Amino acid sequence: MSTMNVSLPDSMKSFVDEQVAQRGFGTSSEYVRELIRKDQDRLQLRELLLQGAASPSAATADPTYFQSLRDRVGKAGKKVAPKSRAEASKPRKSA
Repeated sequence: MSTMNVSLPDSMKSFVDEQVAQRGFGTSSEYVRELIRKDQDRLQLRELLLQGAASPSAATADPTYFQSLRDRVGKAGKKVAPKSRAEASKPRKSA
């Protein structure tokens, strides 16, 4: 793992220290790595959204389209056996 030194004004360092303490990070490096991961995820999502916006529409989103989605979800839900009410109300065993 590479090392990077970052200079921060006192107010920003205090903010980072507070976030580390309040949010359960072990070090300020862990906090900064988490911020970078979230920014990478945000950029990836943005790129996917832009690609989707630039792509041609696959289907018209009209009432028929949404009904077909509901039908597909309904069929997929029926494939999973529903629990009886008695089973659903039983307390779960802890591991």
